[in-house]
Amino acid sequence: TMSLREHALSLFCGAVGTVRPAPMLKRALKLQGGRCPQLLVKGQAFPVKRDLYLVGFGKAVLGMAAAAEEILGDHLTRGIINVPLGIQESLQRAGMQEMLLKPHSKIQVIEGAKNNLPDAEALKGAAAIQELAEGLTADDLLLVLISGRGGSALLPAPIPPILLEEKEKLTKMLASRGAAIQELNIVRKTLSVLKGGGLAQLAHPARVVSLILSDVIGDPLDIIASGPTAASSHSVQDCLQILTKYNLLHNLPKSVEMVLSSSPTKPTAPENYSHVSNIILGSNTLALEEAKRQAEGLGYAALVLSAAVHGEVSRVAMLYCQLIQLVCLGLASLREGPLRDELRGNLLQLAAELQIPGLDLGEFLQALRGLGPDRPVCILAGGETTVQLQGTGKGGRNQELALRVGLGLHRAHAMGASSPQGKCEILFLSGGTDGQDGPTEAAGAFCSPGLVAEALQEGLNVEAFLRNNDSYTFFSQFQGGHHLLVTGLTGTNVMDIQAILIRAM
Repeated sequence: TMSLREHALSLFCGAVGTVRPAPMLKRALKLQGGRCPQLLVKGQAFPVKRDLYLVGFGKAVLGMAAAAEEILGDHLTRGIINVPLGIQESLQRAGMQEMLLKPHSKIQVIEGAKNNLPDAEALKGAAAIQELAEGLTADDLLLVLISGRGGSALLPAPIPPILLEEKEKLTKMLASRGAAIQELNIVRKTLSVLKGGGLAQLAHPARVVSLILSDVIGDPLDIIASGPTAASSHSVQDCLQILTKYNLLHNLPKSVEMVLSSSPTKPTAPENYSHVSNIILGSNTLALEEAKRQAEGLGYAALVLSAAVHGEVSRVAMLYCQLIQLVCLGLASLREGPLRDELRGNLLQLAAELQIPGLDLGEFLQALRGLGPDRPVCILAGGETTVQLQGTGKGGRNQELALRVGLGLHRAHAMGASSPQGKCEILFLSGGTDGQDGPTEAAGAFCSPGLVAEALQEGLNVEAFLRNNDSYTFFSQFQGGHHLLVTGLTGTNVMDIQAILIRAM
């Protein structure tokens, strides 16, 4: 029989595979040739009356564009994509030819936004995309490829006379005063030509079809890459409120004052977007659905907890540890009793604290009870946790989460006879779907309940590594790096995926 580790790895790769650019586009996008050619996107038909153009921006867009060009063939007139600096070389080195454009491609590639910050190259690319959009007619079709990660930094086009430096300086000032990412995005969108629906408005009257790879919890169209083709739900008033809140209203560059005072007070009405179709092609939810399908194929009773898990990594680790113990109680047929009630109470309290959107934990626990003790259990989840950095170590949120879950299971087991996990085989996996977790070459890590005790025998103190946020160094030194999840770059990104696999021994 396959080990739990092999199962977990196969589920993770299956989930990522389903949101890789080429398979994702080939499933969703078809071109029907003939006298009246049509573009079919997930069953919706868009007539290609005259010319078909393509623009795109973001980390995964190169692979999306390569697949799109293959599907569109001669119908594609011209394209421009803005991608992160050095990405073509990285993919070339990784041997991922299918993610690169063919030698005589009609799509121009501009690389910019070094370290995910808008720069002169990104500005040049954004200007080229703007020019293309402004020249379209009612008979043209514009296909827009958007990948959330890096999409915003690759589309900088401040409203003149604002300079990129001025906009960046204002964003940095807001950030240093503690503004949340949502607030920064509202200000950025308000001062931008293309964000917040600007690109869609410039392309009018052409038909605009946006294909989106989401890296944001809940897939909100106006937030992913700052929503260049979606109606913005914010107005200038919101922007002014944020600047007031952080005491910056009387400290603005003249150019920003000018733009704010002459901006329309209401956001563009949704009916002005009737020429736009925004279609989510890939998301964490879709990746988890695929993993669930594969888990069931392997004989597991599989449940998806949520695609929106977020919060501080230590709290999330606690949630997973309590959940694992509850499942073990069920598999050991100890469904009632004080321990079960205590675990259930802790879980409900943690879930209330974490406020995970759309998660009804009571309902989830009910489904868990109905699984029956004879089948192995697989719980899947996704989202993006946060790490409060205290140390100077090297790691990423997925490796730290796995290590914290390992520590939590170790402590629960040390509590003595009441620990239910002794009768179960348990594996936990957490990985980033882009194949990179923090500044390391790992995508994440695996852990099991014996990890901490085995590490101590090797002279490694897990708690000391966690205090220094040094999960990568720990996993590299422990059992020769066997617990690291290393996939290489995947060319996609729909946040993180966690899998809990449990079977009775």
